[in-house]
Amino acid sequence: MAAEQKQKLEQQLWNIANTLRGKMDADDFRDYILGFIFYKYLSTKMDLYANEVLKPDGLIFQEIEGHADEALLKQELKSLAIDKLGFFLEPSELFSELARRGNAGGKNNFILGDLAKVLTHIEQSTMGSESEEDFGNLFSDLDLTSHKLGKSEADKNELIVKVLVHLDEIDFDLENTDSDVLGDAYEYLIGKFASGAGKKAGEFYTPQQVSSILAQLVTVGKDKLKSVYDPTCGSGSLLLRVAKEVKTVNAFYGQEMNPTTYNLCRMNMIMHDVHYKRFDIKNEDTLERPQHYDMRFEAIVANPPFSANWSASPLHMNDERFSAYGKLAPSSKADFAFVQHMVHQLEENGTMAVVLPHGVLFRGGAEGHIREYLIKEKNYLDAVIGLPANIFYGTGIPTCILVLKKKRTDAQNILFIDASQYYEKVKTQNVLRTEDIDKIISIYKNRITEEKYSYLVKTQFIASQDYNLNIPRYVDTFEEEDDIDLKTIITELRELDKIGKITDLTIAEFCSELGIETPF
Repeated sequence: MAAEQKQKLEQQLWNIANTLRGKMDADDFRDYILGFIFYKYLSTKMDLYANEVLKPDGLIFQEIEGHADEALLKQELKSLAIDKLGFFLEPSELFSELARRGNAGGKNNFILGDLAKVLTHIEQSTMGSESEEDFGNLFSDLDLTSHKLGKSEADKNELIVKVLVHLDEIDFDLENTDSDVLGDAYEYLIGKFASGAGKKAGEFYTPQQVSSILAQLVTVGKDKLKSVYDPTCGSGSLLLRVAKEVKTVNAFYGQEMNPTTYNLCRMNMIMHDVHYKRFDIKNEDTLERPQHYDMRFEAIVANPPFSANWSASPLHMNDERFSAYGKLAPSSKADFAFVQHMVHQLEENGTMAVVLPHGVLFRGGAEGHIREYLIKEKNYLDAVIGLPANIFYGTGIPTCILVLKKKRTDAQNILFIDASQYYEKVKTQNVLRTEDIDKIISIYKNRITEEKYSYLVKTQFIASQDYNLNIPRYVDTFEEEDDIDLKTIITELRELDKIGKITDLTIAEFCSELGIETPF
């Protein structure tokens, strides 16, 4: 039932987005539709909570405006709501009220000014409270004055009212259903916008199949986690995916450089009912200004930007994250800088899984040196998993997953898995099916060798290969071609020759009848 409801909600939301965005880029409209869904979510939460608190007094939230004790009731409700929900909304500021006013009497009424004040007030209501940082500037990408919404103020208002009215017709049903239904639908929209907007949007979104693999890898043998961390958390989908693999996650930590994506991540957390006290997401450059430097995490997952530029400043040689290695990742390829950062943040009994381009497996220079250090000096590398090409939005390059642990149980071997040929092609993308994901996880859990798919390799042998981790060196996927039957081919060629000669004679006869030269 939940799956059916989820699918219906996803389709409803996407239809609204697709119908109303007109000529606006999907990337731009994303910020509006996701922002308004979030506003409706907060309104519904506020309304439900206030009604619950007021129930003993025989009141509902809308009835406190004009009540003899209005000021007192609001003050008490605000105090309770800030602690419980992290924010406060007045009854007149609820989503349904704005939608009603915008469309009162079937006419389009001007509400842009009021709407802007409400969104600002949501953020202001948290000032001075513990939730201030989690709600600060959350709606900053929702620019109601943008010309992209329309040429005139009336045009802009008309579009916004349409969005609000359409969304208002959908029952989020937060009171009676699994709260993840709406959260998952929200994430579905993020994915849809990412897949339709090419590289720009694809940068912040990890396909769900890859998220699922990473989440399962870092939770093997665990049913609860003290903490999970993503140093390039994007919209937060990876963090939330990890939470689905265990019964509880006490705290979520992440860092994201892009302010818009950072806002999206905080919204995504709240939409999945993660209490503001349980997540700590920062907006900064992870490599240059790490925000959780002194903390250690039980599970770390990441899909960092592939081969991004970074400063590689010599000052980093004094940074505990990089100093022990003796070399920094090249400035044109930050892949191993992210790995080093994650290793630094990993707890002694923790597991980390990171998606990287294939080049990290065999490139030389500083990257070869860092690879050798991780295997020879630290023995942290637990598995190398090759993924199919073309499974990410906006790039077709082949990728791999590295799994690292500080305390490995199978310390003598590194597991190699070549899953590059196991996928389904869907339109222009390659997609990992459920059975492909299950196979990877099963082989990883059981650490078994399977012909042409996986191999347990002694670390000494990898040393003899100069710490080159290119998967074909260890997993032989060569398929012999079928024997060629020369006799059959000769017979077929002779038959073709006969047919050719007969055809030539026929053409010659036609040419003779027409009195023209033959073409041969």
